[in-house]
Amino acid sequence: MDITIRQLEVFLAVARAGSFRRAAETLHLSQPALSQHVAELERALGARLLERLARHVVPTEAGRVLAEHATRMFSNLGNARDAVGEIAGLKRGSLHIGASTTPGIYVLPPVIAAFERRYPGIAVSVEIANSTAIEERIRAGELDLGIVGAHALRPGEECVSAGLIDELVLIVSPAHRWGRRRHVAATRLGEERLLVREEGSATRQVMERALQRAGVRLGRVMELGHTEAIKQGVMAGLGIAFVSAHAVRGETASGRLHELRLRELRIRRHFHVIHHDERTLSASARAFIETFEASQGRARAKEKDKSRRLGAPAG
Repeated sequence: MDITIRQLEVFLAVARAGSFRRAAETLHLSQPALSQHVAELERALGARLLERLARHVVPTEAGRVLAEHATRMFSNLGNARDAVGEIAGLKRGSLHIGASTTPGIYVLPPVIAAFERRYPGIAVSVEIANSTAIEERIRAGELDLGIVGAHALRPGEECVSAGLIDELVLIVSPAHRWGRRRHVAATRLGEERLLVREEGSATRQVMERALQRAGVRLGRVMELGHTEAIKQGVMAGLGIAFVSAHAVRGETASGRLHELRLRELRIRRHFHVIHHDERTLSASARAFIETFEASQGRARAKEKDKSRRLGAPAG
């Protein structure tokens, strides 16, 4: 019996979802249809691929091996599809991007909109997770591009752009005792509870490294798993936080949050665009990188103007 691409696609969806029901919702197929595809694949290979447990399914050893090969196969098919799209002059194709929380939510939407206006035939999908998770998906060959904050290259990754500058700013509630200040001494941070992202977040990594290098000692810390939760926590008076300047433009403009900086320290980073070092960078990926980099000039101009208004050096 021949193995079909559809069978492999269904098997991977079930293995990743851990459930026939969730996979059926993703693929818009019935659960019986999914079960039939998996059963036919198991008969064709002469091996059991999934263990059916009470509430979920898990891949067997044979299933894990097949999943690795199938993932590589679909990656190669994607390369072939993009190569054909390149011949067509970017008239069609797809681009699967992974982004860490800050660039994914606060930076990429206008970039994607500009890209789609220029290349309406390219279907763009975006997966948002923390930087560590996106890097792992890149190394597994499951994403065309990744956009992350703090980044150190590892095997299987290549940085193809690191241009867009981001700054972490200190935010407090307008009712906070620092709510009318522009700057505060770094030594005062230990007096307040600091709200931070989860482990694996680039924002947290950059903040911790910068404060450690500056010899700043922190006091109480509360971990919250998302930038939006942190902003709401600051508004509610739970504490103070360092977040990307991109993440609080609306709240600071409307007066719901107050932004200030440390007198002795500015915490900056670049957003890095990464991809798998063994995969060919497709035409659509190159076009997206060009669109992303084109946003740098506008971002730098806004940053210089803001620095002048805050009385801080623009360098």
